[in-house]
Amino acid sequence: MSATLDPRRLSPQRARQVLLGVAASSLLLGLVACLPPPLGSAQATGAPSRGVVTLPTDPRLPRAADGRSYPVVPSSPSAIAGLLTAVEVALRSNTTPAADLARLGHQQQVIYRALAPRTDLANQVRAYLPPRWQSVLDQHLVARRAFLEMRRGKSLAVKVPAWRIIPPEPAANLLRYYHDAAAATGIPWEVLAAVNLVESGMGRIDGVSIADARGPMQFLPTTWTEAGIGKGGDIRNPQDAIHAAARYLVRRGGLKDIRKGLWGYNNSDQYGRAVLAYASLIKDDPAAYTGLYHWEVHYPTVAGDLWLPVGYDQPRPLAVATFLQQSPASAPPAAVAGILISQQTKP
Repeated sequence: MSATLDPRRLSPQRARQVLLGVAASSLLLGLVACLPPPLGSAQATGAPSRGVVTLPTDPRLPRAADGRSYPVVPSSPSAIAGLLTAVEVALRSNTTPAADLARLGHQQQVIYRALAPRTDLANQVRAYLPPRWQSVLDQHLVARRAFLEMRRGKSLAVKVPAWRIIPPEPAANLLRYYHDAAAATGIPWEVLAAVNLVESGMGRIDGVSIADARGPMQFLPTTWTEAGIGKGGDIRNPQDAIHAAARYLVRRGGLKDIRKGLWGYNNSDQYGRAVLAYASLIKDDPAAYTGLYHWEVHYPTVAGDLWLPVGYDQPRPLAVATFLQQSPASAPPAAVAGILISQQTKP
């Protein structure tokens, strides 16, 4: 391949062929790998420029409808630490333009997803982080690794789900719902925010789970209609669902033991561990909510950790290869890197 090949210009048929050909290598790289920017560049370090974080980019990556591409993670531990520090600071700064928050939150999310399955790399990155961010990294890794443990031994998806990905309710509205529900029930608002995050990306996922759960807090219709839970509200309405979740956690013993309440939500100790790690992160620093609010929906498949952006709309499950043929920007950079490498090595 010539150095100027742009994957966005590949024919759909060719894109499908090369994406399938590199799926295995994508998985070996931990589902979310990275294309390193030039060493020493602002992109590599994530160093702020005039108060704005310059995120790593690669012009070869396909772009989604809104012009964004899958976030890139630098290759060296020191560069990752520099970028992560800059992103964490910017997400908590009142001077960060609101228009930048979505990209910053997604970058933060992808870094933690990339580090969680790679213990050696995560430890190296941690050593470069200022102490302020080491504990933040630790909490994120506890949560992410708990979810990875829940998936251990399970087959990766060969189809993308029949979901719609929609914009979440404004962050301030959700905060009000969490606080109101906490005041009414005694369940900590941080726990409600964490459940909303892990169940539906704070309402981004509009779809039905394998277990028939639905809505921003993923209720089974049978549970929703139990006396005192849904109270005649709308299972898809964020305010109704958050209040119902608080009442449900109380019913399942959450006031005495929140882990017991969360077990009622999902019969897994790992699930409770993950939710409480995110809740602790927010409790320790409420400003952490901003980053979590801007996290995107990622879906683990045989072709890697696919990004499902707002606007994704599948009325029925679709084969991963077919989906990537239609939406190449959802593929992790490892897959795109594989495309480039496979083209370069052809005679």
